[in-house]
Amino acid sequence: MARRGDKLREHILWTAKDVFLEMGFERASMDEVAARAETSKRSLYAHFENKEKLYLAVIDLVRGFFLAKLKTPGDYSDDAAQALTLFCGRYLEILLYKAQIQMCRMSMAEAARFPEQAAQYFDLLFTQVRARLSAYLNRQFGLTAKASAEAADKLLGQVLYRRHIRALFGIDEPVERIDADGPSADFDLRPIRKAVKELVDCLA
Repeated sequence: MARRGDKLREHILWTAKDVFLEMGFERASMDEVAARAETSKRSLYAHFENKEKLYLAVIDLVRGFFLAKLKTPGDYSDDAAQALTLFCGRYLEILLYKAQIQMCRMSMAEAARFPEQAAQYFDLLFTQVRARLSAYLNRQFGLTAKASAEAADKLLGQVLYRRHIRALFGIDEPVERIDADGPSADFDLRPIRKAVKELVDCLA
C-alpha cells in the first residue's frame, strides 16, 4: 500500500537524512531522494518545495529523535549516581553514533549556508543537555542555579573530552548501533562512573 500524507512525509525525511549523510548537502539531489523514497518528484515537491527546505526539515527530525532517545537523568534510575552515569553514558553513546557524527560534520560544513540551523543544532547537542543535567543536579542536591550549572559543565567536560573529539575527527571509530532505551551493554561506562562518583562525593 502506497504511503500518503504524514506517513509519506516522514518516510521522505528519513530517506533524505540518509542521502544527505551519505552524499553531503551539495551533492544530494531531490531526484536521488525521490528515487530512494520510491515516490514521485511531484509528491516530493508537494511536501518540500526545494532541497533547502528538505534539509531544514531533516535537522528538525534529528533534533526530535535526539531528545526522545536521551530523556532526562531521572528517567534512568532513582539512585542519583546511577542516574547520572546512565544519562551521561547514553548522551555520549548517541554523540558517538555513526549517523550523529555524520550529522554533526555536515551541520558544521553547512554552518555558513544555514547559520541559524547550525546554532540550533549546537543548542540541541550541548545547551539543552546541559540544561537537563543542571536541572536534575539542582533538584537532587539542592544546589543553586549557578552551582548546578557549574557542576553540569564540569561533568559534561569530563564525559566529552577526547572521546567525542576523536570520533568527530575520524581518529576513533564511531558507534555502529545504539540500543532503544539506554547505553548498550558493551559501552564502556567506567570513565563516566568515575567522573560521576567524584562529583557526587563533592556534592554530598
